[in-house]
Amino acid sequence: MSGNHFPGGCLCGAVRVRVYGPPETVPYCHCRDCRRWTGAPATAFAGYPEDRIEFTRGKPAVYGSSPGIRRSFCGDCGTSLTYEDERLAGEIYVSIGVFDDPGVFRPEGHSWNSQRLGWFDVVDDLPRYEKSSRPR
Repeated sequence: MSGNHFPGGCLCGAVRVRVYGPPETVPYCHCRDCRRWTGAPATAFAGYPEDRIEFTRGKPAVYGSSPGIRRSFCGDCGTSLTYEDERLAGEIYVSIGVFDDPGVFRPEGHSWNSQRLGWFDVVDDLPRYEKSSRPR
């Protein structure tokens, strides 16, 4: 792979990841499962085709959080890394917080707004979807 790339990694540095080119989508997710996975009131992801992402150091551990859903994390420090849904075949969503420069990824909308915590809101004019922003 070559061209414009964005590196990142886990807190302890055992796992490093690199994505190539601009993301296909950058959603916030407000669902209960993502909250539990990250420990945050919402998560933001950069969605990429699987052929534009590579792990350059270490191998993440993977947890099947529900049927068809795989979440990866660092087996040493626990950093949440990626999300995959078999209904979104060929797409991998990387938590933007793991990138060395997460500020280059600007969210485009809010997924699972129906599960957003009542006391937490991102004030913006982005579209809000009751469920996923991606057709499944």
